[in-house]
Amino acid sequence: MVNIAFIGAGSVVFTRQLVADILRYPELADVRLVLHDIDDARLAVAAGTAKHVNDRFGTSADVTATTDRRTALEGADYVINMVQVGGIDATLADLQIPAAHGLRQTIGDTTGIGGVFRALRTFPVLTAIADDMRELCPDAWLLSYTNPMAMNLWWLSVVAPDIKAVGLCHSVHWTANDLAELIDVPFDETHYRAAGVNHQAWLLEWTHRGEDLYPQLRERIRGDDDLARRVRVEMFQRLGYYPTETSEHSSEYLSWFLRSDEQVQRFRLEPLEYVGISRENVAEFEATRDALDAGRDLELPDDGASEYAPQIIHSLVTGTPREVHVNVPNRGLIDNLPEDCVVEVPASVDASGITPIAMGSIPIQCAAVNMPYVSVGRLAVEAARTGDPLLVRQAVLMDPNAQSTLTPDEIWQVCDELTEAHGELLPGALRHRTAAGAQ
Repeated sequence: MVNIAFIGAGSVVFTRQLVADILRYPELADVRLVLHDIDDARLAVAAGTAKHVNDRFGTSADVTATTDRRTALEGADYVINMVQVGGIDATLADLQIPAAHGLRQTIGDTTGIGGVFRALRTFPVLTAIADDMRELCPDAWLLSYTNPMAMNLWWLSVVAPDIKAVGLCHSVHWTANDLAELIDVPFDETHYRAAGVNHQAWLLEWTHRGEDLYPQLRERIRGDDDLARRVRVEMFQRLGYYPTETSEHSSEYLSWFLRSDEQVQRFRLEPLEYVGISRENVAEFEATRDALDAGRDLELPDDGASEYAPQIIHSLVTGTPREVHVNVPNRGLIDNLPEDCVVEVPASVDASGITPIAMGSIPIQCAAVNMPYVSVGRLAVEAARTGDPLLVRQAVLMDPNAQSTLTPDEIWQVCDELTEAHGELLPGALRHRTAAGAQ
């Protein structure tokens, strides 16, 4: 029996998607699913959701739930990580405290000040998961969805290089899907490959029956004022390659978009967008809980596995070959990005394992855009490794969005306030402020 542990299963709607995608494969219909979360209420709803999906599909999965992580991990073949350390309160702090100083973010979970502090909260938990896996399921694959994806996998490569881990994100898939729809080409007939860093990878290969689709995209965009007012289209027109994350996300990784009211209006951006999304997620959790309590059917995702973790598990179990995109340390995968950073590249998957595909050098302008993002991640990882709070501030100082809005003194102040707000969630040595200026 295949044993799958869900860590952070209280992300109920995502758990529902993953369970449905897993159980749609006949070869996985009798898996053992062990759900773990530290929140009893959320865990109960997650377990009820998984059992509901199992009953609706008529499958024979063994679903159990536990608040003890070690119990969940014992004997696991696959560990799906989706923890959000600190929950909605920490997320709101990451967005609202900088906003009070004039720093706009839309999502705040990948890079920049929100990404740095989310990473610093998450690193200790990742270390603990890796330590438990080393003891309880050393041969298991860790399939991680938790953001900030690149920083988290970078941290794991430092503290647990022996653990088989990949970061998974659906942004490449949905970018290719949505672009195919935009130019009216059947998505299933397209071939695509992207490379770069998570949420800032670049669609490098995109064809239909051997024909490059970029000319059709340029023609579709030409003269369309509505499309021209999207961040990703602006990036594509300036850089020549389409980025793989939404306009909302992409806007906060660069200095071009959130620096002024005029740019925010021009590109139709919504600063603090994730505040509303977070509250919608809470409402969706509550609606799921109420539906289960009332015995009503839950809305299940459309047929067809869209998430990578179920596809990977199915390929590793059955030998079915697939190509997906993964986030892994850059061991000879992208020549013009640093060897120790985490990159997003295609990977082949079959019974032999997950094999990232070397992409050579990406276009130099794309690598140049990636480098500040990589620098923020490097400094955040080094801050946690060394316990140096000054490196936390320097990580934020390297962020293009923060640079475009705040002075160094203001960056130090915001970091001090976030350090106080997150308190015990941060690694011990990073719970202290540093004096401003050279040290």
